[in-house]
Amino acid sequence: MKELLLARAVRNAILLAVPALFLAACSGDDGDDGAQGAQGPQGEQGSQGEQGAAGQDGADARSVLPMAKGLTRIATVPLGAEVTGLFLTDDGDLFFNAQHPSSENDEADAAGNVYDRAVIGVLAGVNFNELPEALISSPIPDSENEQETVMAAYGTYQVLAKTGDMFTSTPATGIGSVMSADKAVEVVQPEMVDFNGYLSTGPNTGYLFTNWEFFPGGMSRMSLTKNPDTYDWTVGDAEMLDFGTYGTIANCFGSMSPWGTPLTSEEWGNAGDNTHVWNAPGDNASRDALARYIDSSATDATDSMLFPNTYRYHYIVEITDPTGDNPVPVKHYAMGRYEHENSIVMPDQRTAYLSQDSTNGVFYKFVADTAGDLSAGTLYAAKLTQDAGSDEPATTGFDIEWIELANADFATIDAWIAEYDAIGIDDYVDGKSNYLTNADAMAWAAEDATYPSFDTAYQPAVDAGEEGANTFGGSVTAGEAMDDRIAFLESRKAARAKGATAEWRKFEGIYANHNRAEEAETGADLVPGEVVTQAYVYFAISDIDRGMIDDEGDIQLSSRVKDCGGVYRMALEDGYDVSRIEPVIMGATYRSSLDGADRCDANGLSQPDNVIVMQDGRILIGEDGGQTNNTLWMYDPSVDE
Repeated sequence: MKELLLARAVRNAILLAVPALFLAACSGDDGDDGAQGAQGPQGEQGSQGEQGAAGQDGADARSVLPMAKGLTRIATVPLGAEVTGLFLTDDGDLFFNAQHPSSENDEADAAGNVYDRAVIGVLAGVNFNELPEALISSPIPDSENEQETVMAAYGTYQVLAKTGDMFTSTPATGIGSVMSADKAVEVVQPEMVDFNGYLSTGPNTGYLFTNWEFFPGGMSRMSLTKNPDTYDWTVGDAEMLDFGTYGTIANCFGSMSPWGTPLTSEEWGNAGDNTHVWNAPGDNASRDALARYIDSSATDATDSMLFPNTYRYHYIVEITDPTGDNPVPVKHYAMGRYEHENSIVMPDQRTAYLSQDSTNGVFYKFVADTAGDLSAGTLYAAKLTQDAGSDEPATTGFDIEWIELANADFATIDAWIAEYDAIGIDDYVDGKSNYLTNADAMAWAAEDATYPSFDTAYQPAVDAGEEGANTFGGSVTAGEAMDDRIAFLESRKAARAKGATAEWRKFEGIYANHNRAEEAETGADLVPGEVVTQAYVYFAISDIDRGMIDDEGDIQLSSRVKDCGGVYRMALEDGYDVSRIEPVIMGATYRSSLDGADRCDANGLSQPDNVIVMQDGRILIGEDGGQTNNTLWMYDPSVDE
């Protein structure tokens, strides 16, 4: 990136120098102005012009468009970094992280911080719940120093921790280190820092929970104290949570439950739709890393005392007893198994909306049997109907029909999962599956009495164009009485078989403001200075691409926005239900003929990821796109109302 910026700077300096030389020659022909010609040394200042060009971030500066009304650039993160971990407290404290910045960054900010490792931080000195309506934007970073540090329009970014920082209770290799289950060896120390969730324990004190997104995954807990006069923070201690025998994987975004527990999400690192290859011989980095977590003496999955069971991963995980000496992670199997970006539980403590960050993903709803208990309930998948005669992303919405998949509880699903614990590489059969298949999903949706055979192809699957392993039943359930396990162990297969829409591309953060939602539902006075009669659930789509623009199925948008992405919202109805998706703000037109950062305009969205809703209804959006410096945006949706 630096070489590219330098090349652009040199090119721009040359282009600027040519007309300057031409003008100097012309004025030199005029005797009266000859003295000015002697200002030729100012031509040497052209060298300083080179310095200006270097900071010009040339290509971005050339192509930027006016920002959309209501859009404000709140901050930018250093070269190589994504904006992750957005969390806004009731007191107006805004936490966010710089995920995997370039290790070559060597410029320091005013506090001496160099952003060459993953950073957890907060905007100190400002209450974001008291920002004015009229805002100024932080500039597009220009100089090398600006590009390699955090730039903010409001407050001062305070670094709380960087990968590997030592605290009293962290592993010997520092915060972010994921140790094996027996704590004997470090399995990984990722630069992928994501979700933040702050839990207050009293005035100006609390715990910050942070995800570390890799395989195996991790979560840290830091004790924090804020100076109420300066808004500066002090870190007391930090530790990595214990995720038990099997661990967790790729902890991505998350949320805080209405009852004050962190909800972390297991995203990538599985085989996706191709579960049948999970135990295939050969290299599998995530499988081997999970094996080393389970058995610290193992080198890979082939010599681990327990082969990693893929059905033990990719769930919403609640951190119970979060302020206790030993917080306890609990995986909520009933909320479905897939690539979870995050979930948001409504104030009724029963209804949750969940996003699948994948290609050809599904939008889910979960309704718990009992308020405050996510261990049992009913899982639903969304079937969409696109607005007729419309394919422009900025104006096209969708109606939602909720398709019920199944109801189950933790104990029932846990027993199903355990049936796959003994499967290993030796059980693999080429062209077959030891796990649940598309044929199994189709038989379940057709309400067949038994699962398909392991030896004879299931004809409806063959007729539907399925191939290989997905035309047979999985070995564990073949010929057995039908049950609902596929709804919870292979939720996308189940949703697709029931006719739900499985076309979303990179369905990212989904979020609602609890106070706004509850006031709109119940009339309780929870939002200062405003009467809220309508609240929304917002979500980001990082890439409006693949299944969303292929002219097939339920979603058939144009490719205009493509990888620049956009943000949608859903109006909350009675009982915290939703039945309609509407676009809120989209990135600029995607320019495929250009390279890198130029493809999505620097004054518009570029692959939005995290999105959270502020107390006053404005939203904060974090980018994980291809910009030279990714942006933390604020957007005011009321400009279109």
